[in-house]
Amino acid sequence: MYALKTKKDVLKVVKEKNVSFIQFWFTDVLGVQKIFSITPDELEEGMEEGMGFDGSSIAGFCRIEESDMIAMPDPATFQVIPWRPSDRPVARMICDIQNPDGTPYEGDPRYVLKRTLKKINDQGYTFYVGPELEFFYFASDKAPEFLDMGGYFDGLPVDRATDLRRQTIFALQDMGIRVEYSHHEVAPSQHEIDLRYNDALRMADDVMTYRTTVKEIARQNGVYATFMPKPVFGQNGSGMHVHQSIFKGSKNCFFDGRDKYNLSKMAKHYIAGIMTHAPEITAICNQWINSYKRLVPGYEAPVYVSWARRNRSAMVRVPMYKPGKEKATRMEYRSPDPACNPYLAFAVMLAAGMRGVEKAYPLPEPIEEDIFEMDEKARAKAGITSLPGSLYEALVAVQGSKLVRDTLGDHVFDKFVENKKVEWDRFRIHVSQFEIDRYLPML
Repeated sequence: MYALKTKKDVLKVVKEKNVSFIQFWFTDVLGVQKIFSITPDELEEGMEEGMGFDGSSIAGFCRIEESDMIAMPDPATFQVIPWRPSDRPVARMICDIQNPDGTPYEGDPRYVLKRTLKKINDQGYTFYVGPELEFFYFASDKAPEFLDMGGYFDGLPVDRATDLRRQTIFALQDMGIRVEYSHHEVAPSQHEIDLRYNDALRMADDVMTYRTTVKEIARQNGVYATFMPKPVFGQNGSGMHVHQSIFKGSKNCFFDGRDKYNLSKMAKHYIAGIMTHAPEITAICNQWINSYKRLVPGYEAPVYVSWARRNRSAMVRVPMYKPGKEKATRMEYRSPDPACNPYLAFAVMLAAGMRGVEKAYPLPEPIEEDIFEMDEKARAKAGITSLPGSLYEALVAVQGSKLVRDTLGDHVFDKFVENKKVEWDRFRIHVSQFEIDRYLPML
């Protein structure tokens, strides 16, 4: 684990540890990890000038006639990769993407988040997030074959992945990522490793590292890990509940001990902002066709726009684990899934919440009864609306969102929507096995 700050620090460690290769990591618009390696001989120049690559080959980046891009590594993200051989270690750094003239590239998701965070950082605020990523272990990537039939918090001998999670946590800790919890989740072969909250940029980097680490440790153990939102019909899908708070120095701006919910006005307006803009940010936080197989009633995935304290069927929850404790006061946004692009997702969450703060959106009363048990008439009476029910509906909502366009910037917004439209069209014309089984014998 390293906490380096300068290029000189990195060069010193690479020499002392006899590092053989340095991987440069960045993400495309869809949040897919991109990696290329350089040797130590190229590192000093690579950190001074960056390393060039063909941006036209990266999803959502640039056209072929303007394809030259620069990957500029962030020295503070340097870590030795723990699952590679220790005698000739391999390290990684996360990169910002630049234009050839050194200016930030507007298509870089990391830049989108940095630009969004700057608006509140300039006011003295820090945006903290703590995501809870769920995932499945399967025998292979060919079919969703369970490794166990365990359930929530089950242990040995039912939970067959205790050692897998332990190896993963050790690897994460070796890379400077703090872990709070790990356990078996509700569905068979479903698991969760929770990261301790951190500032949003560092956490987005950590989410990308987390997903890579989970998959690599699984691969080395001969199994397959997936963050697919809904891999198995009839079982709970995988979510990414995102705990959020805003601090000013050491003060939690979401806390007010005089309020009956221990929530400040800022927190209430922030929650109202998330709720008001939830339909239009859903496409960013749930970006795959499969995401909407998870966002259905009855499987713990929140589909109704509401907030509560104890009620886990609500889209937003204010956890009651430590009531009255300032640092523990936060809101939890429960609809995102772990296959989203964390840089874009955290950016639109913050933008939606802060729009609520800026415009002083009013927060309705919490809904503490089980919304899944309410009929349509009861939900309408309570003012409860629904999230988009498909990627198509989510795209319709996001296309009309000035908030999301302003947050992502025209380039990322247009490329994201364009990519998702293609995905939807391909899905729409695909003839599924369900249709063959149901319609061929009767029509």
